[in-house]
Amino acid sequence: MSPPRVVVVVQARMGSSRLPGKVLMDLHGRPLLERQIERLRRSLTADAIVIATSTHAHDDAIADLATTLGIGVFRGDEEDVLARYAGAAAASHADIVVRITADCPLVDPEVLDRCVARLLEDDDLDYVSNTLQRTYPRGLDVEVFTRAVLDRAHHEARDPDDREHVTRFVWRQPERFRLGGVAEREDHSALRWTVDTQEDLDVVRAVYDYLYPTRPDFGYADALAHAAEHPDVHARNRHVRQKPA
Repeated sequence: MSPPRVVVVVQARMGSSRLPGKVLMDLHGRPLLERQIERLRRSLTADAIVIATSTHAHDDAIADLATTLGIGVFRGDEEDVLARYAGAAAASHADIVVRITADCPLVDPEVLDRCVARLLEDDDLDYVSNTLQRTYPRGLDVEVFTRAVLDRAHHEARDPDDREHVTRFVWRQPERFRLGGVAEREDHSALRWTVDTQEDLDVVRAVYDYLYPTRPDFGYADALAHAAEHPDVHARNRHVRQKPA
């Protein structure tokens, strides 16, 4: 029997409410989404990466970038992200789906691989994430789940919030789905490395500008060291509130 096919599905769109077009904004000389794909390609467990964007004309630029980078692209409903994920998983023949959002350019491939390994090592699990008990910085979020669970959520979820947030239908029902977590020994959840606002983008740009020129394959530990050495930089977005899931 062949091993399960692991596909990373990155949801991306231009229509962000707080920072429109953020996924294609400049990050150390290249579009933010391209920098993220560059990091995801270092994963040792992912068999494929797919960009899941909408059919709206303003997302043509995202599809064009994916094609240029040689990355698969699936286009679906802008608001029904759950349907988009189910479609992307089916089109890419995924057995295991890794959910990543396109506003996390510091996503770490080793953290991703750790989450995938947790699911693959335990046949009893349906879903694994490093957000059930948050110890990682925001922006390193990884969710891994089986294709069967994704399809079940797609067919059964009716709440618009469940359609928008993809995995909400699953992790809100621990009595029904078998959930597993990945956590750090130390709590770094106060750090914010996701990009929702200009302040968030400023922080991520500072990390890239400092680390990328000498170590383009920098990892989570390097970014943590930067935060320890430059606490003033990482305090710039401390006031930004996370949008509820």
